[in-house]
Amino acid sequence: MTVKKTTQRHGFKTNEFIVYPAHGVGQILAIEEQEVAGLKLELFVINFIKDKMTLRVPTTKVVSVGMRKLADAPAVKRAIETLKGRARVKRTMWSRRAQEYEAKINSGNIVAIAEVVRDLFRSDTQPEQSYSERQLYEAALDRLSREISAVQRITETEAVKEIEAALAKGPRRGAAKAEEAVVEEEAA
Repeated sequence: MTVKKTTQRHGFKTNEFIVYPAHGVGQILAIEEQEVAGLKLELFVINFIKDKMTLRVPTTKVVSVGMRKLADAPAVKRAIETLKGRARVKRTMWSRRAQEYEAKINSGNIVAIAEVVRDLFRSDTQPEQSYSERQLYEAALDRLSREISAVQRITETEAVKEIEAALAKGPRRGAAKAEEAVVEEEAA
């Protein structure tokens, strides 16, 4: 089925780590040419180790799916700085906020993902999160830690510790946090 293998297309190389917005950080294993339904297609073969998943993406669809190279060091620094900021909580229904958080997580933008982590973070002195809040927080934390670990060449555990340290440096997060959080009113 595979006709030929190349090592570089559209600025992406084999064995390079990339960000696929819907799945996070993956590694390009190969660039293959396959014949599907009589058409020759050139595909990136991307492995997501943590998810135990291999994805084949046509090289022509790279832009439309939003696949990108890992963030550079200044972008990671901006994401870490974002974590230190005040949480921004909109006074809208949870379902709408959840959709916005989900969209930010799936955007693949490292700073947008950091905003979700910052906004959904709860310290030990704060009330428990709901199940859906915790799920979104953990998804955002996972995406952010995977990219930071790949960029800085550290383990995911070390990346999570760095993220948590940045969150701890933010404005005082305690019982009085509700008054401190920046509340954005949404025009109806």
